[in-house]
Amino acid sequence: MEKVKDPFARLLIHVILILFAFFSLLPIFWAALQSIKTLKDASSRTPIFFFTPTFENYRELWLRSLPEDGATIAFALLAVLVVLICLLLFAAHIPLPRGAVYVIVTLGFAALLWGIPKVVDTTKFYDYFINTLIVTAGTIIISISIGSLAGYALARYAGLASVVVLVAALAFRALPRLAFVLPYYWIGILTKLMDSYLLVILTLVAVNQPFTIWMLRSFFMDIPKELEESAMIDGANRFTAFRKVIVPLAWPGIISTALFTLLLAYNEFLLVRVLTQSNWTLPVAISRFAAGGSASPSVAANIPLASSASISVTIPIVVLILFFQRHLVKGLAASAVKG
Repeated sequence: MEKVKDPFARLLIHVILILFAFFSLLPIFWAALQSIKTLKDASSRTPIFFFTPTFENYRELWLRSLPEDGATIAFALLAVLVVLICLLLFAAHIPLPRGAVYVIVTLGFAALLWGIPKVVDTTKFYDYFINTLIVTAGTIIISISIGSLAGYALARYAGLASVVVLVAALAFRALPRLAFVLPYYWIGILTKLMDSYLLVILTLVAVNQPFTIWMLRSFFMDIPKELEESAMIDGANRFTAFRKVIVPLAWPGIISTALFTLLLAYNEFLLVRVLTQSNWTLPVAISRFAAGGSASPSVAANIPLASSASISVTIPIVVLILFFQRHLVKGLAASAVKG
């Protein structure tokens, strides 16, 4: 891309970008501000910018009551979390297979999430958080597994059937969300899977699968087929060549696709709301604090809780994106059109 040399043009571009960033971040800033206000300050007709902050809204959102030894429990949980994060960050320097380290970290996080309700009195919102993690993890695992195999096959096969599959996937992806609601609702009724993780996961996989196939196919097409052919000459079968040669090279693209899949599953509202009655995920749970919710007495009474819930939902995604940003940038750069 040609560099802009005119100082005025550069200044104009920077001003436009700053204004766009300000416009994009303003709702998040306002929600964060509202989340640490009292009910009286949040309900004020005129915006209040100078107030005494309180974290009572977050406490009410996540905990029914504070334990007597809350500081000790919080320190212990934080210590375990720091240890798991350090294991994840320094996995390459640990004298164990990297896969084994990832399994240990995953089991550690699962044990931590399972143990929190055992030591503190959590609210229903924590259950919704666990539901979201289960649905999101299941959707990512199934979508990426199927999408990787399908994308690789379509990248290596150039026949008419490949074109038909890709066009069908694109047409399926173009359908609106409402087109999926009724069919999967009846499937849930007939199979007695309503209000289950399995139905929600399979529905989100079906909705997201065309996207993962198209995106992963583009990454696999950028990898020369001579690499896997060399591995097959050395005695590997096609699946072994795919697993040990192609997947490591396409790993940034797989991570990028997994992150986009995560965002789709994590933020899904309509399908989860229709297909579940109690096993809600976080986007549906936040609607309880909005106007017209079955558990909402009024809008004003729920502004601080709704804001706290919004910020609580946003933080894990931001942390995850920051953690995987190197892979995300590599994956997006690899999928760019080469001139």
